[in-house]
Amino acid sequence: MPKREIVFLMYHELALAGRPLCQNEPGYSRYVLTEDEFRRQIGFLKQQGFGGLSVGQALAYPEGRFTCITFDDGCETDLLAAAPILGQAGYMATFFVTTGTLGTTGYLSHQQVRELRALGFEIGCHSMTHAYLSDLDEKGLQREICDARSQLEQIVGASVEHFSCPGGRFDDRVLLMARRAGYRTVATSRLQANSPTSDPFALGRVAILRDIPLSDFAAICEGTSLTRLRVQTAVREIAKRLLGNSVYDRVRARILRSSQRRNM
Repeated sequence: MPKREIVFLMYHELALAGRPLCQNEPGYSRYVLTEDEFRRQIGFLKQQGFGGLSVGQALAYPEGRFTCITFDDGCETDLLAAAPILGQAGYMATFFVTTGTLGTTGYLSHQQVRELRALGFEIGCHSMTHAYLSDLDEKGLQREICDARSQLEQIVGASVEHFSCPGGRFDDRVLLMARRAGYRTVATSRLQANSPTSDPFALGRVAILRDIPLSDFAAICEGTSLTRLRVQTAVREIAKRLLGNSVYDRVRARILRSSQRRNM
């Protein structure tokens, strides 16, 4: 990978023994790693000489071996599991919070968000209700992007500068609204490493799925497998455009359920 390029990693909820997940849909659970799996990945990064940065830190694109670590949704395991593992490694991260779910079962409370920030981690916004932004009208975008930022800033008592798009869905209207709202960056699901020449309002990230072999994880962090992953993703993007977000999600859920039954 060329010097000063950084792969932004995207995590979600971590599974803890005896603790139910925030959701149980197959399309959700495939993004959920166990606490031990996440610990192994962070240990591997540390062993290989990678530093772990927040989005704000990564924007400086320091020379050397770095990854940017991000979490979406604002699940309670961000504080209970991810933060201690990251802290032990001396890593930073950005936790993108869905403002409207704060205080509900399985998600961070207002106080826990403040605790994360007090530990030195960066708090970003992941919309108000996790709606697919490309499906919304202007009023909906205002609520999900602008109003969510205002609410989150009141909770943490500080400026919220970074936004991530739910489900990776966005369009030019979304990016324009994020600029108007005062964010510095927008994180997407584009499979690309980021560099000083990257558009800060279209930053790439790579979702880390459960049960990924450590060799594949290493290739992602090095940036060597992104071309192959982009080809796979392009097929899914075509299907999303042809079917629409809601139909695509229903079809994918049926396929994943069928796959789960076959593997039982």
